[in-house]
Amino acid sequence: MRNGAKIGSMLSLLKASAGAFLSAFRSKGGLIAENLVLRQQLAVLRRSVPRPRIRPVERALWVVLSHLWSRWREVLVIVHPATVIAWHRKGFALFWRWKSRAPGRPPVSAEIIALIERMARENPLWTRRRISSELAKLGYVVDKQTVAKYMPAVSPTSRPPRLQTWKTFLHNHTAGTIAIDFLTVPTVTFRSLYVFFVLSLDRRRILHVNVTANPSAQWAGQQIIESVGYDAPPRFLMRDRDGIFAAAFDKRVESLGIEQLKSAPRSPWQNGYAERWVGSLRRELLDHVVVLGERHLLHMVRQYVAYYNEDRPHMALGSDAPVSRAVEAGDADKVIALPRVGGLHHRYARAA
Repeated sequence: MRNGAKIGSMLSLLKASAGAFLSAFRSKGGLIAENLVLRQQLAVLRRSVPRPRIRPVERALWVVLSHLWSRWREVLVIVHPATVIAWHRKGFALFWRWKSRAPGRPPVSAEIIALIERMARENPLWTRRRISSELAKLGYVVDKQTVAKYMPAVSPTSRPPRLQTWKTFLHNHTAGTIAIDFLTVPTVTFRSLYVFFVLSLDRRRILHVNVTANPSAQWAGQQIIESVGYDAPPRFLMRDRDGIFAAAFDKRVESLGIEQLKSAPRSPWQNGYAERWVGSLRRELLDHVVVLGERHLLHMVRQYVAYYNEDRPHMALGSDAPVSRAVEAGDADKVIALPRVGGLHHRYARAA
């Protein structure tokens, strides 16, 4: 049976080949009749299908024939000759548009896009600037606008920094200036705890932080001594006119040889660096936890201070952390996430 099927297929093939060979020797009258039948069928097709679909390959075929065969217009039935010319003009325009295309911005690799999405997903509090700064620490120079384009969700944007009256003064004296302040935090039992911090304006570094339920001038003065010591104290100390900073506090500070710069009444912007850090602490930690007590608050704040000093990029420091971080270059596939502050934030580094 198989041999019979093979013989039948071979005979059919030979018959078709013979028919194609003999068609070359047909008479002129036969060719004319065949052309008339084909044209009649095309006319029926045009009546039944108002606008037949033509593939791009077929359009290209007719464009080529229009340049190689002078009688192409006589045999064209499906479309008008002007349509073929329009196809050619359109292809010419597309070719030169592709050839003279503008370079534009360099393309962003799929690995970097995936890394941007990962950072935005794992750190919902981060803005496009924070992600751009973190990428810079991994050796990727990506503009914040490009980061915003590929972020899967819109992160809360931070307010622009307020203009500071003492901006020029602080710029010239940040190396020897510290700023201090208190902030209140409610607990789960509706008690009020007080967080005291000492901020160095040189590198925006938190030198000292502590928590108490009963703040006093003596306690605040002791915190200054624990943060700067007697060996190399700063030259200036910026603070507001809170009643906690009483005579006992002034005496401790004067014993260290530090000159106090007090802000005007009801003018928190004059201690802008301290106020900015308070805002960062609230947005990135305190607004997302329920404080159980004094020990719990101190533990959480110290974790955030470690992250803030060693990991968190700062725009004013050229996207560097207060404790400078080295730029790591390499493959994006080997980037690992190191959880910080209980997983609320992360630091990204190259896998060893």
